[in-house]
Amino acid sequence: MSATAKSGPPKDRPVAPAPPPPPGWRRFLIPIGVALTLFLLFFPFGGMNVKTVDYGTLNEQIAAKHVQSLELKADGSITGTYRSNFEKGADFTSHYPTGLNGPDDAFLTAVKDPDIVPKFTATGASSSFWGILLSLAPLLLFIGYFWWIGRQAKRGAQLGGFGGMLGVGKSPAKVIDAERPETTFADVAGYEGVKRDVTEVVDFLKNSDKYAAAGAVGPKGILMSGPPGTGKTLLARAVAGEASVPFFAVTGSSFVELFVGVGASRVRDLFADARKRAPSIIFIDEIDAIGQRRNTGGFASNDEREQTLNQLLAEMDGFDPSTGVVVIAATNRPETLDPALLRPGRFDRQVAVPLPNQAEREAILQVHARGKHLGADVDLNATSRATPGFSGADLANLLNEAAIVAVRNGRAEVSAADLSEARDRVLLGNRLGSNFLLPNEKQSVAVHESGHALVAAFSPAADPVDKVTILPSGMALGVTEQLPEAERHLYSMDQLTTTLSVQLGGRAAELVVFGQGSTGASNDLAKATELATRMVREFGLSPKLGPVGYASDQPQYLGVGGSQHDYSEETQRVVDEEVARLLREAEARAVDLLTTHRGALDELSGQLLEHETVDGKTVHAIADRHLTPEGAPQGA
Repeated sequence: MSATAKSGPPKDRPVAPAPPPPPGWRRFLIPIGVALTLFLLFFPFGGMNVKTVDYGTLNEQIAAKHVQSLELKADGSITGTYRSNFEKGADFTSHYPTGLNGPDDAFLTAVKDPDIVPKFTATGASSSFWGILLSLAPLLLFIGYFWWIGRQAKRGAQLGGFGGMLGVGKSPAKVIDAERPETTFADVAGYEGVKRDVTEVVDFLKNSDKYAAAGAVGPKGILMSGPPGTGKTLLARAVAGEASVPFFAVTGSSFVELFVGVGASRVRDLFADARKRAPSIIFIDEIDAIGQRRNTGGFASNDEREQTLNQLLAEMDGFDPSTGVVVIAATNRPETLDPALLRPGRFDRQVAVPLPNQAEREAILQVHARGKHLGADVDLNATSRATPGFSGADLANLLNEAAIVAVRNGRAEVSAADLSEARDRVLLGNRLGSNFLLPNEKQSVAVHESGHALVAAFSPAADPVDKVTILPSGMALGVTEQLPEAERHLYSMDQLTTTLSVQLGGRAAELVVFGQGSTGASNDLAKATELATRMVREFGLSPKLGPVGYASDQPQYLGVGGSQHDYSEETQRVVDEEVARLLREAEARAVDLLTTHRGALDELSGQLLEHETVDGKTVHAIADRHLTPEGAPQGA
C-alpha cells in the first residue's frame, strides 16, 4: 500500500510564473480617447465659421474695398477673406452667376485691380490625381477583393487545403504522410480477426507484385461496422501506421454542404489526390452520412447527398479505375447503407467490429492502464469479468474514473475499491448519501435487494452475486451485482427462466415480507418483460406459439429497434399471454424460494440495514448456512 498523499501541490512542482504587469501607457488610453472625441466634436474648425453671401452683396463689398483676397474657381464658386477692419477678417463663400449673357466684365475688372482686391486668383478645370483616385476607389476595392480571394485560394491549394472559390469544392481530407503515423497494431488490443483482415490490405499495398504474380487483385474497400466505441477509428489509424503509405482521413459529414454539387466535387478531388500519391489509403469515418440508401419515392430525396453518393460509387468502381487506392470506411449503421455501395468491387469486405469479449477486455484494460499506478489488490481479470458489454472507450473511461476517484480520496494509486466505485458510477451514476432514503424506505430497499441476491444464490443456473448495496446511485435506490464466471454466448431455457426469477426476486421479497409490492420494482418488471418477450417472439421458447421467430436480422448498434412486426393481432394476443405466463411462473418460483428460506431473507436484510453494503461472500455464506441441516429452511 502506498502512503497517503498530502493535500496541496507537491513542493517540487514548478510554480507557473505570474503574468507580467501591463505597460503603464495603457492607463492613458481611455482619457486620451475621451479628450480626442471632445476635441473633434466641439473644436471650431475654420470651415465652421464661413459666411455665405449673395453675388450682389459681394459686388457692393468689393466696391467698398472690404475684400482682402478672392479666388474664382472653374465651377463658378467663389471663396475669399475680408479685410481685418471688416467682419474681423472672416472667410466667406459666394457663387459667380451662370445665367448672365457672357462674363461680368465689371466684376472681373474690379477683382483684378490690386487696389480694390489685393489678392485675386482664378483656377481653371484640372484633373488631379487624388480626385481621379477617389472616383475610382469603389472599382479598385472591388478588383482588390477578388484579387485577395484568388491569392487565398492559391495559397490554400499549395498547402493542401481549400481551393477554388474559397475552397468550396476542395477535399477537406487530412493527409497523413508516410513518416507521420505513430499508431500501430500493437496499440490495438484484441480483435485479431479484424486486424488479420486489414493486415492483408496493408501487405497488398506494400507488396502488390506478390499478389499480382498469383493473379490476385487487392480489395478496393473495407467496411468496418460495429457499436460506438469499439475502436474502428483506432484500427484505421493503425493501418496508416503499418502501411507506410499516404493516408487520407475524412468524415462523411464533411462532404455535405449547402450548395448542390459541392459534395461530388469534393469526392472527385479526394480521389484525384489519392491517385497522385498511390498507393494510398482513404479512410471515411461515419460513411452513413453520405452513403444512406437512396430514396425511390422522389418526394423526400436529398439531391446533394445522392449526387455525392453517386460520385463515390463512380470513383470506387467506375470507368476510371483507381489502382493502388484502398477505401476503408466505418459506420455504426450498416443497415442504412445503399446496396450499390456494399456490393463486391466497391466494399469487397465487410468486417464486423463487435464489443470485446472477456479476454479482449482484459487486454484493453492493460493497454489503458499504462501510466496509471495500480494497487496490489487490483485484478484486471476480475474487472474484465465485471464489465460485460463494455466497449474499448467504456473501459478507458472506467480506468480514468477510477484514477479520479483515487485522487479524490487523496491517493496516487488506484485500488480495487476505486475500480468498483468507478464501475458503479459509469453504470448507475453518482452515488447519493445513505440519508437520501427515509427509514421505512431503507428497510424496503434492503428487503428488495436481499430478494434479488438470495434468489440468485439459491439458483444453480444464476451468476454468482458479487455485491449488494442499498446506497442509492443515480436512478437506482439499491443494486445487486452479479459477476459472470465465464463469457456466455448461448443461453438455455433454464438459464433464461432463472434470470427472470432473479429479476423478479425483489418484488417477490416485498410480497413475502410486507404482503404487497411497491414502485421500486418498476425497472425490474420492464427488464423481465423485455426478456420474456424475446423468449417468446425471437427465441421460440413458447410451447403455445411454437418454433416461430419474429426477430429482425439487421444489427441495431445504436440501440433502437423497430416497433413494427409482420404478424396478426391474434399472434400478438398469444405473445402477450405467453409473456404474462412466463412472468407469473418466475414470480411464483421466487416467492416460493424466499418463503422457504425466510430466515436467510431476514438475516441478509438485517446485514444490509447495518452495513449498507454486503459483498458476495457474505451472501453466499448466509445461503449456504440456511441450506445445511443445522440451518434447516424456515417457514414464513
